[in-house]
Amino acid sequence: MPQGCLHLVATPIGNLSDLAPRVADTLAEADLIACEDTRVTHKLLQHLGLQRPTLSYREENEKVLAPELAQRISQGENIALLSDAGFPGISDPGFRLVRECRSRGLPVVPVPGPNAAITALAASGLPTDSFLFKGFLPPKTSARKRFFTEHEASPYTLVLYESRHRILKCLDDLVEVLGEDRCICVAREITKLHETFHPGPAGKVRERVRNGSQKGEFVVMVAKEGYQLTETG
Repeated sequence: MPQGCLHLVATPIGNLSDLAPRVADTLAEADLIACEDTRVTHKLLQHLGLQRPTLSYREENEKVLAPELAQRISQGENIALLSDAGFPGISDPGFRLVRECRSRGLPVVPVPGPNAAITALAASGLPTDSFLFKGFLPPKTSARKRFFTEHEASPYTLVLYESRHRILKCLDDLVEVLGEDRCICVAREITKLHETFHPGPAGKVRERVRNGSQKGEFVVMVAKEGYQLTETG
């Protein structure tokens, strides 16, 4: 029986014009599309003029579905794994399925594309030569403060994801632990119509975010201690 393949398919993080032609080809040939939210993926498929079977693959059911999907791949099916936005497996479900496929010797093929962390960092003005990506921080204030304390002297640029519900609390904790003068950058709605970047001292950035819209997803970047970004405006 021919062996199938798992395709890790990156999807746009906001702007559908960023959709790579290879994505359409991969999805058109997939026997099944495993995705976070089938409604989001159906809109993408509609944009591409495709109709393919989909299956909701979320953090809640990943442990159960990973071996099942790997078994289907071993039997010859081509399965595409998608996040709602960005690269599956990076702060999104996918790791367990990739690990299951690798442990069974099944092929895993990445179909690269947009990634919020890298896109934000490249445009932030903060050092990009070395960075530490930590995804979403814990929701509790005590855990966030502990994280900032532990990484206060980090030689790397810290790159974090944060939701609109906790962005102000996160920045409050950051300023309390690292100080108002620590150089940071907060990016919001990357690649979308209301894309916004706020670089500068943490205290000033916090106020800009507080006085602006908190809708959408945020990327918070923290420069190493002592780094300064001269503001011209």
